[in-house]
Amino acid sequence: SDVGSQKKRVVTEEEWLQKWEMGNIGFHKEQGHPLLQKYLDVLLNGRSGLRIFFPLCGKAVEMKWLADMGHSVVGVEVSEQAVKEFFSEHSLPYCEEAVPEVSGAKMFQSTSGNISLYCCSIYDLSSSIIGKFDGVWDRGALVAVNPCDRQRYASLMINLVDKNSSYLLVTVSYDPNKHKGPPFYVPESEVKSLFG
Repeated sequence: SDVGSQKKRVVTEEEWLQKWEMGNIGFHKEQGHPLLQKYLDVLLNGRSGLRIFFPLCGKAVEMKWLADMGHSVVGVEVSEQAVKEFFSEHSLPYCEEAVPEVSGAKMFQSTSGNISLYCCSIYDLSSSIIGKFDGVWDRGALVAVNPCDRQRYASLMINLVDKNSSYLLVTVSYDPNKHKGPPFYVPESEVKSLFG
């Protein structure tokens, strides 16, 4: 597959923070994603009370939706603004604490305890810090990760899931020579090589 000029493209953490500061967040959806609703049964697989991970979560409304169903939601997001907006937009009280294992990282947790959002780089986390998950909703993470970091990202995600977990992944399909990304083009063949 020809990924054109995207292969070497790098979007810095500062650029992502600037997108949030400027309100340039076209990737955020005010309504729950229709694919999560359509494939919810695949994610849950008849189970209740799951731990569900949202990589690069932003302020995804689906986090509250799944928490309201009785699941425990954990997200990671580099933008503290996004995390705080999530809690304020849903009128959810929360507490904030340092993450001792990660310098400068913070964890924001709903007072009900079922939503925990880590504010740091996803690469600073590991299963020893955040545990393992029964499910993952990856709506915009793999396609946002710099192409050079995909293998690192996939290895981390594989490390974070239990062997019977469900992983829902949304990618986008387009001609990568006509758009520099993000979202980046991740062909199905690459998804298979990353995740098996």
